[in-house]
Amino acid sequence: MKKNNQNKIAIQLKKINKSYQKGSNNVVVHDNFNLSIAQGEFVALMGPSGLGKSTLLHLIGGLDLPTSGSVIIGEQRIDTLSEGKLSTWRAENIGFVFQSHHLLPVLTAQGNVELPLLLTPLDNKQRKQHASLALRLVGMEERAKHLPKELSGGQEQRVAIARAIVSDPKIILCDEPTGNLDRKTADEILSLLTTLNEDYGKTIVMVTHDLRASEYASRVINLEQYIVEGKQSQLSVVEGNS
Repeated sequence: MKKNNQNKIAIQLKKINKSYQKGSNNVVVHDNFNLSIAQGEFVALMGPSGLGKSTLLHLIGGLDLPTSGSVIIGEQRIDTLSEGKLSTWRAENIGFVFQSHHLLPVLTAQGNVELPLLLTPLDNKQRKQHASLALRLVGMEERAKHLPKELSGGQEQRVAIARAIVSDPKIILCDEPTGNLDRKTADEILSLLTTLNEDYGKTIVMVTHDLRASEYASRVINLEQYIVEGKQSQLSVVEGNS
């Protein structure tokens, strides 16, 4: 069962600046952005497109690095890790769930869920055992031998969630996980995420435009309001020289 870890910080973003060049323009996505998320929280990030919600997920998950500032997950500052150490850290600590399931069409549900474990020391038998357990947790054990094309959208997303949790990560990052699903199926997926949060203590950060989805979270952060309150300056495009 989930333990009360609300006093422990799972995610800290400190003075994050993130920008990139687009032609002659310097696009500022985040400017002196700060955020703390407690261990065991289920946080929904909301707001209009263009405010850098997905960028925040990529920074938290080590898929992208800040231009400056610190990304601290647990007690580990990840923005200073080498690429190899970051890949190992990510495989052990982060699970990703996207709007598009990104399942490999030539692999069965079992095979797709086993993929992240190829980066671990587990042998073939152990990988299969872990994948079977993950599929059972999301109610897809009986579909283990099915290819993605033989599954519904909701079933594919369940397999994607199983893949995200198969290495028992501390944090699950979800980018519009119900965006392609009908309401009933979306609610089933959100209920599953709630179970992972409440019963298994997973810290979940979910980007969503869906107000109904945000109701499942324990905390909702509207990035537009976050900006207005002065926690970071407005998204901006700064004219530059070519």
